[in-house]
Amino acid sequence: MTKRLAVLGAAGACAALLVAYLQLPAAEATVPPPAAPVTGNATYFDGLGSPYGGCGLPQAELETQDFVALNVFDTPGDGSYNTRPVPPAMADKMGVWDNGRNCGRWVQVKIADYCTGTNDGALGQPFCRNGSWTADAYNGGVLNMLVADSCADTNAWCRDDPYHLDLSKASLNRFSKNGSTLGDLYPNHWNNRHVAWNFIPAPAYSGDIQIGFLSGAQRWWPAIAVSRLPNGIHGVEYYADGAWRAAQPNGDMGQSFVIGGTTSGGTQFRIRARDAADAPLFGGREYSFALPDACSAQCGQAYTKATYTTTGASPSVSPSVSVSPSVSVSPSRSVSPSASRSPSVSASVSASGSAGGCTATVAVTGSWNDGYQAEVTVRNTGGTASTGWTTAFTFPGTQRIASSWNAVTTQSGTRVTATNQPYNAVIPPAGTTSWGMVVTGQNQPLTAVTCTLR
Repeated sequence: MTKRLAVLGAAGACAALLVAYLQLPAAEATVPPPAAPVTGNATYFDGLGSPYGGCGLPQAELETQDFVALNVFDTPGDGSYNTRPVPPAMADKMGVWDNGRNCGRWVQVKIADYCTGTNDGALGQPFCRNGSWTADAYNGGVLNMLVADSCADTNAWCRDDPYHLDLSKASLNRFSKNGSTLGDLYPNHWNNRHVAWNFIPAPAYSGDIQIGFLSGAQRWWPAIAVSRLPNGIHGVEYYADGAWRAAQPNGDMGQSFVIGGTTSGGTQFRIRARDAADAPLFGGREYSFALPDACSAQCGQAYTKATYTTTGASPSVSPSVSVSPSVSVSPSRSVSPSASRSPSVSASVSASGSAGGCTATVAVTGSWNDGYQAEVTVRNTGGTASTGWTTAFTFPGTQRIASSWNAVTTQSGTRVTATNQPYNAVIPPAGTTSWGMVVTGQNQPLTAVTCTLR
């Protein structure tokens, strides 16, 4: 039997407090961020919690729902240390989370061997006890994921394994290999596997950053979060009283900073950012925006998006990072489920439709008060492989897609259309692929679900 990661309360609690304490001066992490693939144990968790993940963003504002948590601490055998952010004098205890400085970066994750023995994360105990790491047909499945949270639990995964990854549970069955999705990796073929992973630029990046004010933000405490980044964020500068000043990080929520107005106590702001390489983002592009009207007293919502104007260079497009296609796989060893990290609300509705040699099945995988997350499975029911696919459906009310992954989505009124990405266009006969979405609005059954192949 395998045990899975318990609730990572430290990250969610730290973010939810939204205390504007100053981050101590940066210290070099003892666990270097990997440029080449490294191997670590992988566990999973249900979601970021409310209102924020460790990076300072609500889950609905992430550019993808395929996300990971990195280890906050590097304290093998010791689960007692919990100081966040880690001060420079204790840099030897700093994990690859690096006080949030790797937030907003992308990682490419590749499935590796499973454990035939016990891999329970017991502190100070060997991984995969009374067994061995063994390859199977799932090895080589690939998925690009976003760093959105942090792991600070007092277990061996978060403390003893410097390159451990905690993966979004909903992502486990979205890994691809040889043209199809590995839709049955979880739960029967998981057992807290090894994964190989490394940082990559944001895949097929286009557009520009997003800026939002956090709950409680106001003119005297303008706390913002910066997201939709081409390569993470290592700093923000704001323009005040005629000079550029370094913004203080909001704790170790690595995408959140406390800025200042262009005049003292003002509601007009001007910032520029630096990426994970500490280079000026887009050559020093400047973003000007105002405190939204909804935040005139203070921001009551967890996240209030800001509309900005820019000066300077236009964003450049990072090279696309493709994933390996996928194939049908044979079963491997089954494992027993146990408690997951964070609570989620199971869905009660689903919808399906078919046409043009395929079926599309929509299942809600989690819900909350003002939104939900759903996965759409596309199955090729024809006799030849597809070269592309399109699914469509109609919302019953005022629902909107907040974000999506593994598809290009458009919404016109209540009608939503989703087409394949280049890496999942090919579905072999009887094969499947999937895409997902986060929806704002009431969880209600969809109508007029259709699916067509090209």
